[in-house]
Amino acid sequence: MRIDILTREYPPHIYGGAGVHVAELTRALRSLEGVKVQVRAFDDPVEEEGTTGYAVPAGLEEANGALRTLGVDLLMARDVAGGGADLVHSHTWYANMGGHLGGMLAGIPHVVSAHSLEPLRPWKAEQLGGGYGISSMAEKVAYEGAAGIVAVSAGMRRDILAAYPSVDPDKVHVVHNGIDSELWRRDTSEKAAEFVRSQGLDPQARTAVFLGRITRQKGLPYLLRALRAVDDDVQIVLLAGAPDTKEIEAEVVGLVDQLRADRGEGAAPVVWIGEMLPREKVIAVLSHATVFLCPSVYEPLGIVNLEAMACGAPVVATATGGIPEVVLDGETGWLVPIEQVSDGTGTPVDEDAFVADLGQAMVAALSDPEEAARRGEAGRRRAVEQFAWTTIAERTVEVYRAVLEGRAPQLPELG
Repeated sequence: MRIDILTREYPPHIYGGAGVHVAELTRALRSLEGVKVQVRAFDDPVEEEGTTGYAVPAGLEEANGALRTLGVDLLMARDVAGGGADLVHSHTWYANMGGHLGGMLAGIPHVVSAHSLEPLRPWKAEQLGGGYGISSMAEKVAYEGAAGIVAVSAGMRRDILAAYPSVDPDKVHVVHNGIDSELWRRDTSEKAAEFVRSQGLDPQARTAVFLGRITRQKGLPYLLRALRAVDDDVQIVLLAGAPDTKEIEAEVVGLVDQLRADRGEGAAPVVWIGEMLPREKVIAVLSHATVFLCPSVYEPLGIVNLEAMACGAPVVATATGGIPEVVLDGETGWLVPIEQVSDGTGTPVDEDAFVADLGQAMVAALSDPEEAARRGEAGRRRAVEQFAWTTIAERTVEVYRAVLEGRAPQLPELG
C-alpha cells in the first residue's frame, strides 16, 4: 500500500500538535510491513528518503498567506497525480486542497485528518484577514469531498458533523493522537535538573507548567488570571510562543506583568520561555512539574496533555473537546467544567466563573503533591497503554484499507 501524506508542518518545521502528529504517524507507518509513505510538506523538510519539500510558487511570495498556501497545494496535487499512490492523506486546511485536487487527478481516495476546524476558530480572521474565508472554503470542500475523515477524538467527530452536516457520518472515524512513551518519559537526572536551575527554578519546589502557542484557543489569558489564586511560593513556567497576532501577544505580556506584580517581592518566579525548546528540555521541565496546565477553550484532543502525562505530570485541563478522552478526572488529573457560547469562539458563558473554577482546580492539585504524584503515575500508565503510536498507525491503516475496499473500518474502542 502506497500512501501520500500531505502536510504543512514536518520536521524541522513543527509548531503545533498537528506537526507532531504527522511526524510520529509517518515514522510509525513506515515501520509497518507492506506500507510505503511519501511525505509532501511545505518549505524545506528534513532530508530523508520518501520526503519532498515545496516552496511557494514564484510570483506568490508576497501574496496573502492563504493564496500562498493554495499555490503550494497545486504543486502537491500535480505530484500526487503522477506519483503512483493508492491513497492520499492530508492534514489541516493548509494541505487539504492539495489532497482533494490530487486525489481527483489521480483517481484515488482522499482521506482527511481533522486536527481542528476552521468554523470553530473564528479568531483566525484576526490573523489571516480575508484569507480566513479562503481557508474555510478549502477545508469545507475537502471535507465534503473526502472518501474518509479521521477525527482525533470523539469530540472532534461531533464537531465535524455539526460544522459540515452534509458529510456522511459513516465516513468519519475516530483515531486518537498518540505519544512515543519511550521518547517522552520522566527525566529527573542531574542534567535535567541543571537545565531547570538554569532557568532560575528550584527543581524541588512546587511548579505549575503551561505549554502551548499564544493563540485564543489555548486559553492563556484565562490561565494568567486564574494563577492569581495559587500560593506565591509556587513556581510558574510558561512555555509559550508563536503568538497569532500582536494584539494577543500584548494582552499576554500585560497579564504576565500583572501576575508578577500581584505576587510581590520574594515570590517564586514566573518564568516565561518564548522560544521553542528542544524536546529534551521540554521533558526536563515537565518532569519537574507538580502539575501541568491546559486551559484551552478549543482542543480537538490536546497532544500536549499526552506529553505531560507520559512524563508523569498530572493535568489540570478544561473539560472541552477531546480533552476528557485523554485526561480522566480524579484519575490522571483534574477537569475544569466550562459552559461555552455557541458562536464558535469557545468563549466561556461566564468568564469569571471559569477563571475561578480553573484557579480552584490548580489550588487543589498544588495543595496535595502526593495526590498529584499519584495521578501523574496513573497518567503515565494511561499514555503507555492507550496511546502508543504503533497502535495509532495500525488503526490508521485499517481506515485506509476500509476506504480502499469500500467498507466500514473495524476500530476497537479506546479503553
